[in-house]
Amino acid sequence: MTIQLNKARTVAHVLTEALPYIRRFQGKTIVVKYGGNAMVDEKLKQSFARDIVLLKLVGLNPVIVHGGGPQIGGLLKRLGIDSHFIQGMRVTTAETMDVVEMVLGGQVNKQIVNLINRHGGKAVGLTGKDGDLIRARKLHLRHKETGDATDDVLDLGHVGEVESIDVGVVEMLVASNFIPVIAPIGVGEDGLSYNINADLVAGKVAEVLEAEKLMLLTNTPGLLDKGDALIKELDADGVAGLIEDGTIHGGMLPKVRCALDAVNAGVGSSHILDGRVEHAVMLDLFTDEGVGTLIRRRA
Repeated sequence: MTIQLNKARTVAHVLTEALPYIRRFQGKTIVVKYGGNAMVDEKLKQSFARDIVLLKLVGLNPVIVHGGGPQIGGLLKRLGIDSHFIQGMRVTTAETMDVVEMVLGGQVNKQIVNLINRHGGKAVGLTGKDGDLIRARKLHLRHKETGDATDDVLDLGHVGEVESIDVGVVEMLVASNFIPVIAPIGVGEDGLSYNINADLVAGKVAEVLEAEKLMLLTNTPGLLDKGDALIKELDADGVAGLIEDGTIHGGMLPKVRCALDAVNAGVGSSHILDGRVEHAVMLDLFTDEGVGTLIRRRA
């Protein structure tokens, strides 16, 4: 009896702590980039889906943008297609792009949609081709040493960047009480499909939707200082300083720049979250402590 009572008190405390945050974010748009361990660990997948459904039920408007690099790599390997990377980005031939579309727009996207729906939500899957959502342009990657952008040296094929975002179809779904789930595939003026970094797509979608929050799930605790301690909160100036002194580097650099661009463009705040933590989205939104690193505008 005592154990049950203590458990009930814990639940009551959690709900009481969450209430002001629920009130604050009701009706607001929350863009979540879903990737990393949270997409492959079964327990984390289930908790993520439940969290997203709960956000919708309490009046928030979650919009999901997902990655799928490991899944793409796995199918390419099974098909006997070699994967080549330049500066961490997959060289995407026309043949590879067919696989990317099949995995991101088909397999992964529909798995996420199905998972959310099984937990009581109403999710709809999209790619950038739907409703002209993502217009892309070919990414011209500069050589690290020379700054040379010569295509025959660093041609990534069907790898793109965001040209523009038309969120009409997303807004229509949100208004109809659906949860949009977006695969980061865009279409260029040439009519070709382009694979785009999911963080970048999430940031641009958040900007155009004028989202309250951009949440980027990662496989790290958040931003770390030079002593590997978690940095709980930074403003735009603080982020710029950490980039300049080399504290933020490597694979975290494009993610942080995406988060920074979003807040500078009007998104309320960006959050880099540890997707390995169960219920990371809920903990960051609805508790006093939060999870990961919050990036806000200049004071």
